[in-house]
Amino acid sequence: MKSKLIVASASALALSACGGGETEPQGPATDELVAIPDSLAPFGEGYPNAGDPCRNLGESAATSNYLDDSAMLVGCPNQASAEALGGTIVDTVEGVRLVSVTMGDANAGMGEGGPAYGEGDAKVAGTDYNATTMVSCGFDNGPPTQSCDAGVKRNWGEDGSHLVEVTKPDGRKRAIFFSGTEPYGADSAQADGSAGWDLSSTRDGDRITISYGPETYVIVDALITGG
Repeated sequence: MKSKLIVASASALALSACGGGETEPQGPATDELVAIPDSLAPFGEGYPNAGDPCRNLGESAATSNYLDDSAMLVGCPNQASAEALGGTIVDTVEGVRLVSVTMGDANAGMGEGGPAYGEGDAKVAGTDYNATTMVSCGFDNGPPTQSCDAGVKRNWGEDGSHLVEVTKPDGRKRAIFFSGTEPYGADSAQADGSAGWDLSSTRDGDRITISYGPETYVIVDALITGG
């Protein structure tokens, strides 16, 4: 009887060593990518570059508390992509990290300590802009609660003026012309009725709010100066 028990025990140990028992279930990945839901009003092809996993977020019930005209709100599908932006994670909605990125941090292509106003300024890869970012914008006489892609061409004019080009939600562009950091004009066309529009602006610290007809844009000085 004793020898039979020894054989049975040895057989059990052999099965265990060979993995004959049930395999323990693997735990879920700790940082899986999640889909960014429509409830966050995502737009654009990726942030900060097309094809990237994060996306810009517009105004919705889920994002309205975090929208700020001095920062952009970005949704990232996992923790790693959110942390890579260097902004502040303000909330998590359905697994999506909401990241507030200040306009200064978002101005890709702005080197510190370089020549002012783009003298010798490099171009953002694949564009003719010295820097690109998102700006707060509003249309149809509404407040600037939306976000629009924008790029700057520093020292664009022979007189040293600068051009900021904003891409509106419908895909059309609006060019705004600056002398230093003060706007003095914008492009106009009969096609969109802007030929008779007036331009005005108000300043709040390093931000200037530009009203052009029914359109409103908020531009930070750092986009133009690169500082």
